[in-house]
Amino acid sequence: MVLASLLLSLVSAHAQHTFLYSADRDLKSVYVAGTFNGWNKDAQPLQREGRTWRASLDLDPGRYTYKFVLDGDTWITDPQNPLKENDGNGHDNSVLLIYPPDFKAPARKGDGVITESAVRYVPDLPDMNWDRGTLQLSVRVRHDDVSRVWANFTDGRQVAMESTPVDEFYDRFSGSVDWVRSKDLSYEFFLYDGAAMKVLGTGGLHAKDEGDRFVLSASKYKPFVVPSWIEKSVFYQIFPDRFENGDRSNDPKNVMPWTGKPTYANRFGGDFAGVRKHLDYLHRLGVSAVYFNPIFKSPSNHRYDATDFLQVDPELGTNDEFANLTKAMTAQGMRTVIDIVFNHTATNFGPFADIVKNGQKSKYTNWYTIKSYPVKVQENPNYVAWFNFPSMPKLNHSNPEVRNYLLGVIDYWTGKADLSGFRLDVGNEVPMDFWREFRGHVKGINPEAWIVGEIWGDGNPWLKGDQWDSVMNYQFRDAVLGFVGADGAGKPTALMNRLMATYRSYPPQVSRNMMNLVGSHDTPRILTLCGKDKDLAKLAAVLQFTWVGAPSIYYGDEIGMEGERDPDNRRGMDWPRATDDNDFLRLYRKLVSIRNASPALQSGDPVPILADDKQGAVAFARTLNGQTAVIVINRSSSSNTISVPLDQIEPRPSNSFVDELAGNKVSQTSTGLSVTLQAKSAAILMPNFSRQSAARVRSGSAIHQPGSIIRSGQEQP
Repeated sequence: MVLASLLLSLVSAHAQHTFLYSADRDLKSVYVAGTFNGWNKDAQPLQREGRTWRASLDLDPGRYTYKFVLDGDTWITDPQNPLKENDGNGHDNSVLLIYPPDFKAPARKGDGVITESAVRYVPDLPDMNWDRGTLQLSVRVRHDDVSRVWANFTDGRQVAMESTPVDEFYDRFSGSVDWVRSKDLSYEFFLYDGAAMKVLGTGGLHAKDEGDRFVLSASKYKPFVVPSWIEKSVFYQIFPDRFENGDRSNDPKNVMPWTGKPTYANRFGGDFAGVRKHLDYLHRLGVSAVYFNPIFKSPSNHRYDATDFLQVDPELGTNDEFANLTKAMTAQGMRTVIDIVFNHTATNFGPFADIVKNGQKSKYTNWYTIKSYPVKVQENPNYVAWFNFPSMPKLNHSNPEVRNYLLGVIDYWTGKADLSGFRLDVGNEVPMDFWREFRGHVKGINPEAWIVGEIWGDGNPWLKGDQWDSVMNYQFRDAVLGFVGADGAGKPTALMNRLMATYRSYPPQVSRNMMNLVGSHDTPRILTLCGKDKDLAKLAAVLQFTWVGAPSIYYGDEIGMEGERDPDNRRGMDWPRATDDNDFLRLYRKLVSIRNASPALQSGDPVPILADDKQGAVAFARTLNGQTAVIVINRSSSSNTISVPLDQIEPRPSNSFVDELAGNKVSQTSTGLSVTLQAKSAAILMPNFSRQSAARVRSGSAIHQPGSIIRSGQEQP
């Protein structure tokens, strides 16, 4: 019976969608690649019918993005589809919406009709979660379809749940209740729309209470625990070849001048000595963790194709130099996270090179998936490779020898260097059962080690407590770019809806340890995406340092570096600009300082306050154990006086506020705060007592969960 509620979300049948492309010239091939096939450009061919190309796919209801791939390398949006969205790299993707069959009638709140196929609650992550003394529950429904949802507990408590839009299809009702995990807890949900009321239990939706309540066992429940240090951290991402050349003796041949133009193949000579040279810079910036792109020996400048996982690239230094660097960073209060690529290798990695040399006689043939012999490294390789790139043969994780080798890599480096975590490249392409084994192995060495995967969309499948702790939060980046990017809509309502939808989609402890980025080695620079508008890029930084999650600075963003997509976004660090009179650097130092001093900004819950599209204003709060930070942003191109109500903050702050960015005092009125902001500017408001109370708050344990209104047992919903 427990599965009945899950099945409610699965009753809608597959829908067949036909992709059509009308060519204006002769083509050899047309493929369609999108979120439905992992963006694999070789997975789904279209069939030629003259100059029309066609393919029909069975797809589950949902939202997809896609492009056509012409002749193997030209990616274009669908000319016949007007629905498009920015892909975060300065280009567009086509958007495909496939609605379930019972979505044909429009949804209307108050019409007494609840679309049953949209209702989903599974008593597991992310719908059910325990964090910091509270049990959080979340029910998915159709967008604009249900008026109210209540959680009803058999101990007499009732919780009014708050609605957050998820996308064009769904809303999510969320709420929480105190639970000390000492007694079993039984509950059900009441869904209201107009005159209709339905009860959701283990048997699904009923017109009345049938007693099939969900039961949470205190003795069997194991909460999802993430490392405690992440939410208090500020990360700095270093692309090793481009940060600083500190040792000319290990430079590669034909090393580029530091100010040269990056290409896919050239090298600038950055190394560990260069990082050590600038540890004081990082320390003064205030960062508490450094994330290194790959450091292992490799034939490429990006090193995402390792030749030897047990040796750092000699162009960067030696194993001992890296180990000593991590220890020097630890001494300055900075942790180290390294990038590992366990999906594929270089072709000159020992086992693969042996296969090329010895063919079927090689003892490593089962380390990869070989289609035929002899193995040749060429276009359209006869072995499985990442995105079919012949230089990156894909490992066979079903082979125990491969698994043991990869886990041995972790053993070696955790024993050699001071490592606090691992970023998993293309983590979605490695089997989940390997990541489960990987988590057990890593946490057995260090329970506080951080495991963060590279996922560009929804990371929930990997965030059930058995694989990863976090993902790179590209969903956060998408929301920010939609607000400040040159191609974005700039709407405060869209920003808050997307931020809250992403936050609500994960357990709070997962959201607090997300890697919040606005740029990386895989994306254009944030200033470039803002159309070189410095004020908008600074607003992106404010959001990054005040929203839930751990901010990650891509090297050079803090000094206002520019760059288009890879490889232009990997220019040499512009050290002459890293001076005290650089307004970007001054802002980043201040943002880091403000966040490091505020428990609310590090660990607080988000409270949406204001989203005014007409005024271009947005405001939200972060709250933690009575501590509050209020963030106010004016996105418009003119000065604005913004009225910020405080009634949604519990308990409501009674003190005057100080804008930590400008140093101005802001007094409360009877309705809240009145904040005057220049065009494209922001304020970070703290009650006067906040910093003095920081030590007390850090030791506190009482947590207020926004959106949870606990009623007495006598009051009926």
